[in-house]
Amino acid sequence: MERLEERLKVSELNFYFGFTQILNNINFELKTGEVISIVGPSGGGKTTLLKLCSDLLDVTEGEITNSFTSSAFAFQDARLLPWKTVVENIMLPIIATKKYTTAYKEACEIALRFGLEEKDFIKYPKDLSGGMKQRVNFARALITKPRLLFLDEPFSALDIGLKRELQDFVLKSCEEFGTSVLFITHDLMEAIRLSDKILLLKSDPGEIIKTYTINETQNTRDDSFIFTKTQEFLNDCDVINTFEIKAI
Repeated sequence: MERLEERLKVSELNFYFGFTQILNNINFELKTGEVISIVGPSGGGKTTLLKLCSDLLDVTEGEITNSFTSSAFAFQDARLLPWKTVVENIMLPIIATKKYTTAYKEACEIALRFGLEEKDFIKYPKDLSGGMKQRVNFARALITKPRLLFLDEPFSALDIGLKRELQDFVLKSCEEFGTSVLFITHDLMEAIRLSDKILLLKSDPGEIIKTYTINETQNTRDDSFIFTKTQEFLNDCDVINTFEIKAI
């Protein structure tokens, strides 16, 4: 049976904290299989928008419709439970619906996929490096094979090599599971490497002022392409004004 196309649609969305407007007239649509990034300066409302889309905040003005049948969220901070081991943390999303042995086996399998070793399975968060915690974070988010994945700058604190490695793991897993992605980042190179569309969000209040589409397939985006495209972005008037940078 053919699966109906799922989508996340945001229409005329406004959001306020008290009397301060955080988001203004946000409109976009994420379709099945798409990767959309939201870029913009700090304090522009990116995380607030992501939380609204993922139902972690209530919509008070405008509309968000989400027909994806399942979703998961990976935060910038891994947010692991300190009293549980690596495998126990990864198991959390499925332990209530599957037998313990089945959940344990699936957690071990996805842990290995994300570069963890068997000796790491019994470690607690206090014994893990920042990179290992993020591996656990991603494994936990993807163990349910979600139809939609929300990412809140989960690569930002990683070194270049580990960042690239985990990005590849996430892309490969999402392709295998048919997962769509909505993520926020400050990193234009990261957005160009991963995204089908990039939404530029200016601040005070947060407002989407431009949408960029990248038509090249992700497997053809080598370093040369990413560097060239990043330079194009950095010379774009809207990017310059939004990030308050000088053209190069």
